[in-house]
Amino acid sequence: MNKNKKNKAEKAKTETLEPKDKQTSPKNNTENKDVTSEIEELKEALENEKERNLRLFAEFENYKKRTTKERIELFKTAGQEVLTSMLPILDDFDRAVAEIDKSENPSVFEGILLINSKFRETLKNKGLTVIDVKSGDAFNADNHDAITQIPAPTEELKGKIIDVVEKGYSIGDKILRYPKVVIGQ
Repeated sequence: MNKNKKNKAEKAKTETLEPKDKQTSPKNNTENKDVTSEIEELKEALENEKERNLRLFAEFENYKKRTTKERIELFKTAGQEVLTSMLPILDDFDRAVAEIDKSENPSVFEGILLINSKFRETLKNKGLTVIDVKSGDAFNADNHDAITQIPAPTEELKGKIIDVVEKGYSIGDKILRYPKVVIGQ
């Protein structure tokens, strides 16, 4: 008999618990609606946070790409200021070579040429290049600096470069100094 009483007591406990949860009363409906709306709000907040996280990640990736590109550009043009300050020295070397060529001492001329070529090769290794401009080339205002115009000696030299007064130099794609030219009119 004890077993029957225990079974009945257990059944009574489970019956009293189950019907309360399964019963639909107006109070339970509003609680369910509150819970459902709360779940929807939490889902919406989660989606907003996911979107925010995705945007932050994209911004960070863009930042990394931009700084990497800037760093590469900085390394390419790091010596730009030094190279720009060397340009007058290159011009002086050109003038010195032209004058020493007129002298009658070939050993001095060869020594200066050797120093000049070493100096130019070192600057070339650092990225400095001469902008190639010759007499008779077409004048382009984007690539040349016209310092004066003179009457063209021939018809075919009108609007073209007649003389290069000062060489132009660039480092990579960036122009350090535009070539100074005389054009025909």
